[in-house]
Amino acid sequence: MKLTFEGHACFSIEASGVNLLVDPFITGNPLAVKKVEDFRPDVILLTHGHHDHLGDALTIARRCGATIAAQVDLLNALDTEGIDTVAFNLGGCTVVRGIHLIMVPAWHGSTVSTPEGPRYGGVACGFVIEHEDGNLYHAGDTALFGDMGMVIERYQIGCALLPIGDFYTMGPKDAVTAAKWLKAKYVIPMHYNTFPIIQQDVEAFRREVDEKTDSSCVVLTPGESWELCLSKS
Repeated sequence: MKLTFEGHACFSIEASGVNLLVDPFITGNPLAVKKVEDFRPDVILLTHGHHDHLGDALTIARRCGATIAAQVDLLNALDTEGIDTVAFNLGGCTVVRGIHLIMVPAWHGSTVSTPEGPRYGGVACGFVIEHEDGNLYHAGDTALFGDMGMVIERYQIGCALLPIGDFYTMGPKDAVTAAKWLKAKYVIPMHYNTFPIIQQDVEAFRREVDEKTDSSCVVLTPGESWELCLSKS
């Protein structure tokens, strides 16, 4: 499974020949190194409706015929006419284009911006992608919560993508605790340094994870790729 960090909480993921794109905030993302037209995913995953996660999802899906998989109330709040969608819910499992997905909770809000004002966007979530190379957990925007250890750890996470920006999500200290609870082999930080209010010292976070948990921290710069392949380790 190949991951490419696209900036903020956006990742491109290639798994078994299927291309996934999570939270495609490209337009207006100061960390993005690619253009919207550079993306041709088969599947788009949305963790919630805020503009820095919903991003360009509808535009990309309409252009390339991607399936959008997201929480049912979020999809109900969007104009998805002409787009293939999979509207499932927390705790639910589904298979999209051959990729096994589990929707897990996140502690965060979810609204969709419209010309008429904010619209209810369901509940925020994260995703576990189950794969032979190792299970990948995209936490979405979330605070630290106990079910990371009580529920999500059960999925034997190979790599956890965790927000560390603070203010809108958990910060570095709580993300280190999340790494302990999840017992993931690898942790990749996200959702930091996009805006001044979420500036963080990512190298300090790396040291904390490496010194205080059993996980290894992998720091990716926007546009950089990394491969999860526990089946060959």
